[in-house]
Amino acid sequence: MTPQQTEVVVVGAGPVGLAVAAGLRLHGHDVVVVDRQAEGVNTSRACVIHPRTLEVLEELGVTKRLVDLGLQLKDFAVRAGDHKLVPVGFAELPTEYPFVTMIPQPITEQVLLERLEELGGSVLRPYSATGLKHSADGVEVTLDNGDVIAAQYVVAADGMNSTIRELAGLRMPGNTLQISCSLVDVRVDGGLPVDEVALYFASAGLLVVAPLPDGSFRMVAEMPNAPEHPDLAYAQRLLTDRGPRKSRPQVTEVIWGSRFRIHERVADRYRSGRVLLAGDAAHTHSPAGGQGMNLGLRDAVALADALSTALAGDDSQLDAYAETSRHEAIRVIGLSHRLTRLANVPRPVRPIRNAVLTLVGRIRKTQTDFAKQLAGFPERKM
Repeated sequence: MTPQQTEVVVVGAGPVGLAVAAGLRLHGHDVVVVDRQAEGVNTSRACVIHPRTLEVLEELGVTKRLVDLGLQLKDFAVRAGDHKLVPVGFAELPTEYPFVTMIPQPITEQVLLERLEELGGSVLRPYSATGLKHSADGVEVTLDNGDVIAAQYVVAADGMNSTIRELAGLRMPGNTLQISCSLVDVRVDGGLPVDEVALYFASAGLLVVAPLPDGSFRMVAEMPNAPEHPDLAYAQRLLTDRGPRKSRPQVTEVIWGSRFRIHERVADRYRSGRVLLAGDAAHTHSPAGGQGMNLGLRDAVALADALSTALAGDDSQLDAYAETSRHEAIRVIGLSHRLTRLANVPRPVRPIRNAVLTLVGRIRKTQTDFAKQLAGFPERKM
């Protein structure tokens, strides 16, 4: 049965929506989460959690569980075939979590859902938000079954094509890059490093290869006319043309795959009165560097804290959240944009790019600064 009233409605039960709701429950607030899917997503999209995000998620009490279920990697490398252009290590970073955690998004969602349920929360499925009425005193969210939920605030965590954002009149301008990408999860008979995330800058184009906890590998590649359902021959061609040479890894199984285009967008504002944006509803960008879900999860914890303060009578922290989180999104989009552009320079220029990266990559400060950017705390002192 749909509640008629609550303190906060969260639309969207991906990692960001679940994290916002768990944070609110920790503060003792009533929250209703609605999601249009009958059950959680069963495909693996985002698959990495960075050090700063692990620190932030301590507040929700889920960090240890995520680390235990994931695969800890202390190394990241920009490569060209068998040659390491830029080695990047996380082991010496100033954090209790000097590694990235490889963990498929469905597992992250399950951990967050279990935490929400431990705190007395749940998700209403399958319901879509179709209407929004908001005033100075509160908001009303109408669902596709006609039910109306009255609340003090509503959080849009319903993705890049957010209905709530559109109903609130908030814009998310930006660009759709003319770059088609493949995402393929595969099993491989040896030949790939199992202790690092590798960014291959090949003549044929970019290939990202990352090991996952179950022994499979995630591959992401820029590819014109990428297939919607990549097969084994296609995955093997990506590795042969763009991956390591000497070890000759052989793909034995394609577990799952998809295609997507890269969008670089950030909302003009994260707040309209009692409507707040978080996650992909507020920003979206290239997957280069694996920053998307991490940025959204950090949004979520900050927003839950700000909403708790607002529900106590002081909404100034909501404006601070909107400004600070948008500024961080612009930084992250800039980082992923630079990586994407660097990976997609014209083919004749790629050997020069690789030569320059080899020289620059030998500088310790370059390695450290890059690691801190990826980890989520570029300004932190060593």
